[in-house]
Amino acid sequence: EQLARQLVEIGSLRGTVLSREAFYAGKEQLEVARRATNHSPQKPLCSSGKDLSGSVVLRHLAAREDLVKNGKLSTIIFIRDVNKRGQEISGYIDYGDRLKKENFGPYFDRKKRLLPKPSDLSYCVLDSTFCCINDSAHFQVIPDQRQGLLFKHKRDRKVINVDPQADPGDNSKRHEVETSEYIQFVLYDHMSRRKG
Repeated sequence: EQLARQLVEIGSLRGTVLSREAFYAGKEQLEVARRATNHSPQKPLCSSGKDLSGSVVLRHLAAREDLVKNGKLSTIIFIRDVNKRGQEISGYIDYGDRLKKENFGPYFDRKKRLLPKPSDLSYCVLDSTFCCINDSAHFQVIPDQRQGLLFKHKRDRKVINVDPQADPGDNSKRHEVETSEYIQFVLYDHMSRRKG
């Protein structure tokens, strides 16, 4: 319908009536142009061509990068470690949100270390009482007195429970990554299904 309107506008600007053949030829040209803009080449993955052999954490992140960027997978990263000041910190990171807002090249090059920030889903300095939570583009944070932190996926509205003793929820899996790179590193993968 939109294409037909555009063709009518083009035809009326020229002051001519389009033949059926000219109409369908123009329609095809507009559809090809529209498809070309919708399927523009994607940026290469930040992990492409990087040597990740020495880092199990980076291999896990690289394996999910394409699916997360394309919206087929949503991943929450839990990290507990020590920051540059020697404070023990922990936090939950929306991997998709961070991939969108930040260049992950330096992480995959090992020039930067992935740690939670106060702008992530949650961030706590365990030696003090500083703690903050934030919703992201993909998740709503739900603090619950009985269950702790819960994350509701904004697309399919499924709740992810990050309690290690509980089931993570529908279409969600918990992966504890054994590594010496962090005190604790856990991935919560959620295959979202659109509501409606």
